Amino acid sequence: MNTRLQMTTPSDREIHVERVFDAPRERVWNALTDPALLAQWWGRGNKLEIERFEPQPGGHWRFVENLDGERFAFEGRFRALKAPERLEETFEWDGMPGHVSVDTYTLEPLPDGKTKLSSDTLFLTAEDCEGMLKSGMEEGLAQSYDALDKLLSRA
Repeated sequence: MNTRLQMTTPSDREIHVERVFDAPRERVWNALTDPALLAQWWGRGNKLEIERFEPQPGGHWRFVENLDGERFAFEGRFRALKAPERLEETFEWDGMPGHVSVDTYTLEPLPDGKTKLSSDTLFLTAEDCEGMLKSGMEEGLAQSYDALDKLLSRA
């Protein structure tokens, strides 16, 4: 388990995650909102096809992760963006249609040019939240954030 990733469950329908990156907030924001950068880290750094990416309120996003000959598709809608501070979007995996969560990302500048990225995920039901936790979310997110860390260290 990645010790730099901190995950808590404030309620039975919420997951809160924090991770500090050694990069300024603007660079982390760009990695979240520039499709060329997203494709290098999202999905644990596996080959990622960005089929759609419209970073504006109401805009649609859709990614397909390729892993060991299998394809896993995810999509959602942007609800709010306030560069470089906050991004809110819905999230849905094609493997479980209709189970939509709302993810809110907050980027906080820290001393020494670092950034704390916090995410709050709200699920429709406690069962959806529990299912996400049991799906390997923590490990997958830690791998994605490790890939993001590598990307940010190169920039």
